[in-house]
Amino acid sequence: MNVWESARSALRALRVNKLRSALTMLGIIIGVGAVIAMVGVGTGAQASVTERIESLGTNLIIATSGSVTSSGARLGQGTQYTLTEDDAVAIAREIQVVQVAAPSAKGKGQVVFGNLNWSTDIYGVTEDYLEARDWPLDSGRPLGPEDVDGATKVAILGQTTALNLFGDADPLGQIIRIQKVPFTVVGLLDAKGESSYGWDQDDVILIPLSTAKKKVLGTQGNPRSVRKIEIKIWPGEDLAEAEAQIRTLLRQRHRLQPGQDDDFKLGNLTDVLETKEQAAQVMTYLLAAIASVSLLVGGIGIMNIMLVSVTERTREIGLRMAVGAEGRDILMQFLVEAVTLSVIGGLIGIAAGLTGSRAISYFAEWRTLVAPDTIVLAFGFAAAVGIFFGFYPARKAARLDPIEALRYE
Repeated sequence: MNVWESARSALRALRVNKLRSALTMLGIIIGVGAVIAMVGVGTGAQASVTERIESLGTNLIIATSGSVTSSGARLGQGTQYTLTEDDAVAIAREIQVVQVAAPSAKGKGQVVFGNLNWSTDIYGVTEDYLEARDWPLDSGRPLGPEDVDGATKVAILGQTTALNLFGDADPLGQIIRIQKVPFTVVGLLDAKGESSYGWDQDDVILIPLSTAKKKVLGTQGNPRSVRKIEIKIWPGEDLAEAEAQIRTLLRQRHRLQPGQDDDFKLGNLTDVLETKEQAAQVMTYLLAAIASVSLLVGGIGIMNIMLVSVTERTREIGLRMAVGAEGRDILMQFLVEAVTLSVIGGLIGIAAGLTGSRAISYFAEWRTLVAPDTIVLAFGFAAAVGIFFGFYPARKAARLDPIEALRYE
């Protein structure tokens, strides 16, 4: 008996007991569907984390003002603006792997348009800021060197700020008041969404750094001081090496002695990305492991049903052997039956898993992402379960004594 004939015989045997076959496949269907849906949830969460962190800017190193010591007491992080615009210029000029270095100052203030007002983050930036953050414009123009040099009163709005001040109207060319100072809206930022820390990146207004210091936010001590510098590294360059070069340069510029603490802080988003991706990956593996238990339960169900089937069909097995069937033919027949149950259950389970993933996305508003290799892996595992748990009943049937089998009542 060849494999094709064994498959036909297996399908006939399964059709005889449709309800039992369906109940046997149920464990495989649930197992495969659960694996696909749960891995889809985990992979979707991992992709969301990656996108949110990358939305802050790729190849980005952020230098922020650090703690300083006053009368022997170490003050908190960012208590004094220790970075300056000149530091940003030196970083861009002296470190070859740096594409741009964009200094910025930040404050919060009330913005007014007509009878509407909104409290938002106000950033004083240079013309390099959007390039450093990989942040395109939805409409309008970016800030230029002439805006920074001339301290012009122009502003670029984030999507959230524009929505709260203008609704669906076009904000370009409109006059808004920031801390009672009139500004002309010249640009609208593309939507960025929430950051990995949960704050709305679109709730922002960008104005020239010089304007921010002179007319809106003021200065802290040194008029050239800034809150932070966003440093974009050329693609393909080593971020760790670039960070080391930046640290060395800033320590030299700030005249820090060996052994003395940095008065600034450097942050590398790659470390954050790797940590959060690993956490999401662990969650994906955990969900997949939990869902895989259903497949094992389904496999045990297949083995039990196949053992019952062997017992019920003992006389049939004896008759087949009496007319010339060999042990390997009987083994093949029952093994094909077990694998057929698993394969059909696996195919239905794939459909159930894809449907479940879409349902989770729709009702729970969670992002799910089902990769083709996940489907192949789940289906292959289902077939392997059928072979593993179907082998023992098939071998038991193949080892029956023909004479004893014919006498079985």
